[in-house]
Amino acid sequence: MIHNFRELAVWQKSMSLTRDIYRETKLFPQNEVYALCSQMQRAATSIPSNIAEGSGRATDKELVHFLNISLGSAYELETQLLIAFDAQYISQEIKDNLLQQVVEIEKMLYALIKKYNINI
Repeated sequence: MIHNFRELAVWQKSMSLTRDIYRETKLFPQNEVYALCSQMQRAATSIPSNIAEGSGRATDKELVHFLNISLGSAYELETQLLIAFDAQYISQEIKDNLLQQVVEIEKMLYALIKKYNINI
């Protein structure tokens, strides 16, 4: 059971990613503020939030449940980044950088899920 989520590298990386997403979505067109921009911010925020919530739960089963939600949010964000790139809201360089961060977080979450799923 994880009690101090702030020490987890995956939580720290997802917080950094969230800051980067907020920084980039500020530059989106005004008509996207309540659409793609908001969806990307919510998906990014969901990743560290669910890691934190899961780490405070009583059982490994509950932890894995919230880690899976975080992983789903990461996949959602990955798709939204591709949409933002296709809509020309972000450059190739920014897309590649953000996708690299997301994929790294996905791998870390998957490893944690696999680790704690053994005990269930």
